[in-house]
Amino acid sequence: MLSSSSNSICSGRVAAVSSVTTLFFNSNKQSLRKTFAFNPTPLQNKSFRPVIRWNYKNSRMENSASRFVTRASAQPLKNPDELIDSVETFIFDCDGVIWKGDKLIDGVPETLDMLRSKGKRLVFVTNNSTKSRKQYGKKFETLGLNVNEEEIFASSFAAAAYLKSIDFPKDKKVYVVGEDGILKELELAGIQYIGGPEDGGKKIELKPGFLMEHDENVGAVVVGFDRYFNYYKIQYATLCIRENPGCLFIATNRDAVTHLTDAQEWAGGGSMVGAIRGSTQQEPHVVGKPSTFMMDYLANKFGIQKSQICMVGDRLDTDILFGQNGGCKTLLVLSGVTSLSMLQNPNNSIQPDFYTGKISDFLSLKAAAV
Repeated sequence: MLSSSSNSICSGRVAAVSSVTTLFFNSNKQSLRKTFAFNPTPLQNKSFRPVIRWNYKNSRMENSASRFVTRASAQPLKNPDELIDSVETFIFDCDGVIWKGDKLIDGVPETLDMLRSKGKRLVFVTNNSTKSRKQYGKKFETLGLNVNEEEIFASSFAAAAYLKSIDFPKDKKVYVVGEDGILKELELAGIQYIGGPEDGGKKIELKPGFLMEHDENVGAVVVGFDRYFNYYKIQYATLCIRENPGCLFIATNRDAVTHLTDAQEWAGGGSMVGAIRGSTQQEPHVVGKPSTFMMDYLANKFGIQKSQICMVGDRLDTDILFGQNGGCKTLLVLSGVTSLSMLQNPNNSIQPDFYTGKISDFLSLKAAAV
């Protein structure tokens, strides 16, 4: 039994801890508000759900994929019929799921036909911003897939759709660090732009007293994957973001790698975004996966209940997190970036509902069960 003095000491310690905890969170309220209040709009308020954790090692607050939620380990997909019957819509990532580079993954046409025959809605969402929806439609056609343009949602389209959703001023321009897909989607949305591939050949002649000019009417910088990335674009984007009042910094995605060919992985759009983040010291607003902007857009457009969606992808930190953030079922395929060892690594906290080798397993598993 504890003495009264011991009780007093314990009570004092509890009170001290409580007061310190209260002091910490109260003192951080303002800083947290500043961190997450990036010109909020109704769509952002609806979809943006920051999760905070205390990092004891570095003694700071930071963003994180939810680590407070303990997810069960992913289960191998053994009964595809059960998953198919439980949802109305399948959202597919493209690179690493439907194709690799310009090569179609085996069994994709038959799997998509089977799902359509069961009355399932199919939607294709890609973080690759190099093409517009119309251009992606031609790629699907070239690969022998019958996909309607209205079923395709690329991050290039998401950037234009986001700017329209916040009523981007018509007298303002967008500076584009990216390729033709972003330019075409901005043009279709009636938004002025400059930059893009034509700035790929521009160089800066550094000499004493040189001052680089920039357009003061640029109200947003959109950064996507860019094979013509150079120092001119970094500096121009940096000047717009840092010196034009209220200029937005928008990223189509922050993917570390991408599939330009089926031979290897290549540096992704996140490398371009990272360079400009480094020079501006500002965090971009991401419109592609895992941000739920596209999920909200799709749900509203088609009238889909998110619980009736299954997200199918090959990346944990984009595709699977995108589905989880949206409240969907998730299926990881091992035909792209993520291997089984990566999925089962003890340090991996992102666990899909199910995993399988590739989407054609829908057919092979069904056949084996018959």
